[in-house]
Amino acid sequence: MILNQKLFESVCTAAVRVTVDQVMIGLGYTAVSLSDGGIGIAATGVAIDGSHSGNMDVVDYEGRPAVDLLEGIRMPDPMLRTMALALINALSQPRALTLPEDTRNRILFDRFGILDGARVAMVGYFPPLVRFLEKKQIPLSVIDDTRGIGDKKTFYRQLGDWAQVLILTATSIVNGTMEEILCHAGPGLETVVLGPSTPMLPQAFAHLPVHMLAGSAVMDREGALKAVRHGGGTRALKPFTRKVYWCFEKAS
Repeated sequence: MILNQKLFESVCTAAVRVTVDQVMIGLGYTAVSLSDGGIGIAATGVAIDGSHSGNMDVVDYEGRPAVDLLEGIRMPDPMLRTMALALINALSQPRALTLPEDTRNRILFDRFGILDGARVAMVGYFPPLVRFLEKKQIPLSVIDDTRGIGDKKTFYRQLGDWAQVLILTATSIVNGTMEEILCHAGPGLETVVLGPSTPMLPQAFAHLPVHMLAGSAVMDREGALKAVRHGGGTRALKPFTRKVYWCFEKAS
């Protein structure tokens, strides 16, 4: 997978300079903290069929060079990819903290004309966002294998000839489906990679039809670690993170 390799290359230089401090695997999210104080999170690994990866007897990376764990982003095991993605987000945390905020999804809605009635396809069920879009009567098609929602064949066809905006969960990096999904994107489809797992590394996505990265930067290390340790999800992590974004320039 080209994306995973590019993510590796984007942070490998930084990874050789630090060691892994803690790896904390929670029910909702996994956190990795570093010897230089950095911290990143990623949704705890699931397989393509929606089950947990099954391999919970993970290698102990604490105290080891971060580059050892970084190799996991190129491995097939979802749990190992999760830890590596959290590490990537820890290594890129300083940059993420400099990015602008989109606390109420205003940039997302305005830039892509969603509130004007753009037809939206969504990979990964984001409950608050779905409720909001349905309340606004925005045309919406959702697929989420973990919840048994949607038909893949129908959804892929919609990406090619119906959808105008694709909201794509960053956990598709963990289960290895992002590039497969984007292969079905029609020429006018605009894609947003969304969720706390999103690596804020635009250069890694340059080969893909991605138009916006909407992720999170951890502001409170100890608070985030506690939330992960207690099995918290996105809502539990919200007080300890801030929503950040990066928009790619539109082609002229």
